[in-house]
Amino acid sequence: MNQTQHHARALSALGHEARLQIFRVLVKAGHSGLTVSQIAEHLGLPASTQAHHLKMLVEAGLVTQTRQGREVINTVDFDKMNGLIGFLSEECCTGFATDTSDSAA
Repeated sequence: MNQTQHHARALSALGHEARLQIFRVLVKAGHSGLTVSQIAEHLGLPASTQAHHLKMLVEAGLVTQTRQGREVINTVDFDKMNGLIGFLSEECCTGFATDTSDSAA
């Protein structure tokens, strides 16, 4: 899978309202991350719904999960997030080269 495909997959994962909400809460939590129950406290989503959407975010490479005892900590992969933002903005305002040698006559 090439970089554009990876970025498209990440954007697709963020293209659902619940996943975007979860992702933003995890961004706010920072590097310490949140458990599913902590996410529920902030968003009020049912655990089964969260599990489904977290799985999609993990598969897209935007969220990592680490086990601490009985809890699973969900954390944004900030390098991937910043890479995605960079991909979206890397050619911002560079314009297009125009070829004026061909005129429509």
